[in-house]
Amino acid sequence: MLIRRDDSLLLIVDIQEKLAPAIHDNERVTANSARLLEGARLLDIPAFVSEQYVKGLGSSVQAIRDAAGSARFFEKTHFSCAAEPGIVDLLLAAKRPQVILTGTETHVCVLQTAFGLQAAGFEVYLVADAASSRTPENRNAAIERMRAGGIRIVTTEMVLFEWLHQAGTSEFRTLLPLIK
Repeated sequence: MLIRRDDSLLLIVDIQEKLAPAIHDNERVTANSARLLEGARLLDIPAFVSEQYVKGLGSSVQAIRDAAGSARFFEKTHFSCAAEPGIVDLLLAAKRPQVILTGTETHVCVLQTAFGLQAAGFEVYLVADAASSRTPENRNAAIERMRAGGIRIVTTEMVLFEWLHQAGTSEFRTLLPLIK
């Protein structure tokens, strides 16, 4: 049930320029997703960023682009990343059974992605403080539904500390600014 660095990958879903301003608690969702991207970069954890219909919703917000490092971006038109042709294969190629999932909107693209990836055999961990919707009601209902469906609900700090596994290492010192 713990997140293991060598077994996980990070997937950021649709934190985009034209949608982000309408998202409840957008700044926290973006900041925590960026922290996770930075942590993944520093720990050599594969990271992926989806963008829903870029022509209409714009690119990922600047903070996500800045933190992305070598993360792989892909555009989609399906709500679920798992329904987009080639994406499950892309994630499977990383040979990591755990998906750490963040993004917007929790009740649409994130929820459908979570269940789609779960059906494809991944252990899915939703980072609750890095996921939201336009309304808190939709966000909360989505989290309840995912929890009931077997998606593991975690926080940004849970992910970072589980990736680190122990204190006193050079990696711990490197990631400490992301935690403080």
